[in-house]
Order: sequence, then structure tokens, then C-alpha cells
Amino acid sequence: MQPVREPDQSALANKVPQVTLFFWIIKILATTVGETAADLLSVRLDLGLVTTSLVMSAVFAVVLVCQLRARTYIPPLYWITVVLISIVGTLVSDYLVDGLDVGLVTTSLAFGAILAAVFALWYRLERTLSIHTIVTRRREFFYWAAILFTFALGTSAGDLTAESIELGYGPSVLLFAGLIVAVTLCFYVLAADAVLCFWIAYVLTRPLGASLGDYLAKPVIAEGLGFGTVFTSFVFLGVILILVSYLTLSKADRIGRLPSKA
Repeated sequence: MQPVREPDQSALANKVPQVTLFFWIIKILATTVGETAADLLSVRLDLGLVTTSLVMSAVFAVVLVCQLRARTYIPPLYWITVVLISIVGTLVSDYLVDGLDVGLVTTSLAFGAILAAVFALWYRLERTLSIHTIVTRRREFFYWAAILFTFALGTSAGDLTAESIELGYGPSVLLFAGLIVAVTLCFYVLAADAVLCFWIAYVLTRPLGASLGDYLAKPVIAEGLGFGTVFTSFVFLGVILILVSYLTLSKADRIGRLPSKA
């Protein structure tokens, strides 16, 4: 077995936030915005999937370059990147399903396989998948690639359970929330591996957010609550702004030092 490669400590400070309750709250809010904002832009504003995908991908690419060029964790920049990658991941899934008529089962399996390949290559080269050691450019590339495909996979999986399997948006929210609770119990009660539990929970928050966004925004006739994409998107974005502002000022989610183990 090859020894764990020590990161170049002089290269970068850790580029991601500490995993706290704030992290998970903002993550779920961002995934919900990804679902509702994608629908708002492509359907409500009638931009279409192709135009919306191209525009948002270009905006995301610019912000991602800024995130990659930063040498430390900057809360507003990091979370803007997450919100945009959530929208892009949703649009990728929607374009394949609605634009190219690829089935949700196929897209879910394909995105799952791509995500597994990203994790496998990441671990093969770095010998760790811990987000507490994102201190090199290569690790950060792997990190954002993994996040992109968790969003795409989550969008397809959420639509698969709610629409294709006809479970409904509300029950889908309860299903994925229950799975996250189960993972949390495995970590705290059974002392399951922290990195494994983190990534499973991270993947599950995407279909949770997608189902929650649809449940809030879809009309009552479609088994939603009828708040609409505009209201839902702006309310959730407002809450994200408040929480990120708090974290920026309080520095409550800074990782003070690297852990002894990756």
C-alpha cells in the first residue's frame, strides 16, 4: 500500500468550510435554489434549456476560476460557487431528460457511475477523500468535479422518485430526509467512517433539496404547495445571504488547522 502523500502545506490554505450545522443548512438551501432557479430561468422566463444552460455554465465557469485562484476559504465566493454549480448540475440533468429524452433511470445510473469514477481516481491519486485536506489545486479540482456530479445525480434521483416512481414530492422529501438521519445515526452511534458518511449525506442532500424545491414551487394540482419558483428562489437566496454574511463576520466555519489524519 502506498503511503499517504502529504499535501504541500505552503500551496494553499484549506479551501472549504468546517462541516457544521450551518454548512448543512446552507447546502440544502443551495440545492433547493438550484432546482427552483433552473426552472425559473428556463421555464418562467422562457429562456429555454439550451440558452439557460449555456449562460449559467459560462457564469459558473467565471466564478469557479475565481474560487480556484483564491488562496484561502472565502465564504461568499465559496457559497456562490455552490449555488451556481447546483443550478448547472440541475440543468445538465434536465437537458438530458427533457431535451434529449434520456430516461431518469439511465441518467441516475450514469451520473452515479461518473461520480464513483471521480471518487476512485481522486482516492487513487491522493489516498484521501477528506474535505479537510483541500490544500492543493488537484484536490480542489476533484472536489468540485465530485460536487457537480452529486448535484446532477441528485436532480435525476429526486425526479425519479417523485415523478417516475410517482412517490410524490412531499413523500420524496421525507424519504431522503430519513436516509440522511440514518446516515447521521450511523456516524454518531455506530462510529461509521466520517469521510464515507459525509459524502453519502452530501449526495442525499441534493435529491432532498430537489424534492423540497419542487414541493414548494409546484402548483397544488401537481401535488406541490404552490409558492412558485420566484418566491421560493428569492426567499431561499435571502436566507443563504443572511447565513453566509454571519459566517463571514463570525468566522465560525473556519478550519483552524489540518487534522493529523487525512
